[in-house]
Amino acid sequence: MASMDSAVLTQILKQLETLQVSQQALQAKLDGLTNPASPPFRPTSSHGLSSPGRSPLSALPTEVPTTASPVTGASATPVDDKSGDKVVTDRERERLLYPGRVTLTTYPDQHGVKPHPLTWGASEPKERGPIIPSRLPSSIKHRNAIGAHSGSYSIYRALAIAMGTLMPTHKPDYSQTEPPVSIPPQPSWFDPGKIVSFDPWGHLTPQVFRAEMDSGLDVRPSIAVTKAHMKMSELDEAARRGDIEVDGRVVLKSAPLLNADGSKNPADPGVEINISKAAVEPVWYLPGVAERFGISESLLRRALFEDTGGMYPELITRPDIKIFLPPIGGLTVYIFGNPALIPDATVELTLRVHDECNGSDVFGSDICTCKPYLTFAIEECIRTAQLGGVGVVVYFRKEGRALGEVTKYLVYNLRKRGGDSADKYFRATELIAGVKDMRFQALMPDVLHWLGIKKIDNMISMSDMKYNAIVQSGIPILKRYDIPAHLIPMDSRVEIDAKIAAGYFTSGKPITEADLVKTVGRTWEETEH
Repeated sequence: MASMDSAVLTQILKQLETLQVSQQALQAKLDGLTNPASPPFRPTSSHGLSSPGRSPLSALPTEVPTTASPVTGASATPVDDKSGDKVVTDRERERLLYPGRVTLTTYPDQHGVKPHPLTWGASEPKERGPIIPSRLPSSIKHRNAIGAHSGSYSIYRALAIAMGTLMPTHKPDYSQTEPPVSIPPQPSWFDPGKIVSFDPWGHLTPQVFRAEMDSGLDVRPSIAVTKAHMKMSELDEAARRGDIEVDGRVVLKSAPLLNADGSKNPADPGVEINISKAAVEPVWYLPGVAERFGISESLLRRALFEDTGGMYPELITRPDIKIFLPPIGGLTVYIFGNPALIPDATVELTLRVHDECNGSDVFGSDICTCKPYLTFAIEECIRTAQLGGVGVVVYFRKEGRALGEVTKYLVYNLRKRGGDSADKYFRATELIAGVKDMRFQALMPDVLHWLGIKKIDNMISMSDMKYNAIVQSGIPILKRYDIPAHLIPMDSRVEIDAKIAAGYFTSGKPITEADLVKTVGRTWEETEH
C-alpha cells in the first residue's frame, strides 16, 4: 500500500511539474508578443472588431501546450485567410490564454502559495503592504486579496481579453498619473478601525509600492485624484440670479458659446467651477467591516459568498486572506476650494454626502428631491470656498437606496397604480424589495477620515442615518440644513413627507398621519397631459 501511495504521489508531482513548465512557456510567449518580429496573426471572430489594424492578441502563436485541457468550439487548426496570414481560432486563443487546468489557490498553506504580507492600519506603506488581487502568473501565488480591481468593470476587462483587444499581461504605465493635489496621510489612516472600506494608500500606490511593482507583482491604484471644471446649467442660472459670484478663483466665467458656423454666440455662456476630485474603488478589510456592522467575520463572509451566487469561494476557503474587493460600490469626492485646508479644524467646512440617483441627478426626474438637493449643496460648498473655507460633496454609488434602479422603477409602477400617497410610500418598497432601504451608512464616514476631516460646520442633509454615522465615528457636526421648501418638486413631496414621518429626517415641519394621507403624487394620466 505504501509503495502504491508513493507511486501516486510521484505521478501527481510529475503532472504538477509539467503544468508549471507549460505555464512558464505561456508566459514567455505572452511576454514575447511585444516583439516587433512576431508574425502577423488575426483572430477569426470579428464581433464588430474587424478592422485593418491588428488587435493585441492577434499575434498569439499557434503552438499549444501539451497539457492544455480540451475545449469545445471552433476548430483548433489554424487556417490561412485570403491575405495569406494565419488565423488564430477562438479555441487556440483560449488554450494559450488559459493553459492547462484551472489554477486554484483555494486553501491556505498549500504548496507554493504565499500571500504577500499585509498589515491593515500600519503606519508605513511598506509595513502595510500592497493590495494584490491579480491572478497573473507573476502574482497569483502572492495574492492577498479576493476579487478584482475596477469592480464591475472587471467584467469588461475579461470581455476585452476574450475578444482579443487587450493583452492580459499589459503592464500599465503610471508615469505622469500622480495626483495634482495632495491628499496626504492622516492619523486616521493608521487606525485600523477608522477606514475599513477602501485602501487609504490607493492613490499613492505607484509611488509607495514601486519596488513591489518593479519586482513583477501586479499592483494597481484603487484611487485616482485629479482636477477639473464643473459645468451645470443650474449653476449658470444661479450665477445669473446673483446667488453665486464669479470670483475668478472658485467660479470662472465660461468661454463664449459658438454657433454652428463657428461664429461667437452673444448669449451668456454661464460659469464653470474650479474643483478637485477623487474616484475611489472599494477595498474591504473584512474583520473591520464585520466589526463596524456588529456581526462576525464568518457570517459576513458566508453572506457575501451566498448572495453573490458563490462568485468568490475564497471568502469561505481562505480565512487567512482578509481583503475583499467588492464588485460594486465606488464613490467620487468633489472638493471646492483648497484641499489642503480640509484637515484644518479652524477652517469652515461644508459637506454633502449624496447617494446616487441616475434618474434625477442626470436626467432630471422630478419624482424625488435628489438633484435639487445636490445642486443646493454644491452652491453652499461654492459659497463656503469663496469665504475662505472648503466644500466637499461625496457621491456614493447606491442607486435606488442601494436596491438598484430596476427595483426602484418597479416601486414607481406600484406607487402610481396603488395610489401614490406618503402613507404608502415605504410599504410599496417593502412589498417588492423586502426592506425599505439598504444604504447602511456605517461605512460612509471612512472617506471623511481619509480626507482628514476633523469637524463639519455645515452638513447639507436631513438624514439622521448619515448624521448619526458621522458623529458616532468621531466627527462632530455643528449645523444641519433641510432642503429649502421652494426647491422641492411637486411630485416629490410624497417622498419628503414619508421620510420625515418615518424618522429619516430631522425637520422643523411636523408631519401627522392625516398629512401623509393628503400628500399625494400625480398619476400617470396627469403626467401624460
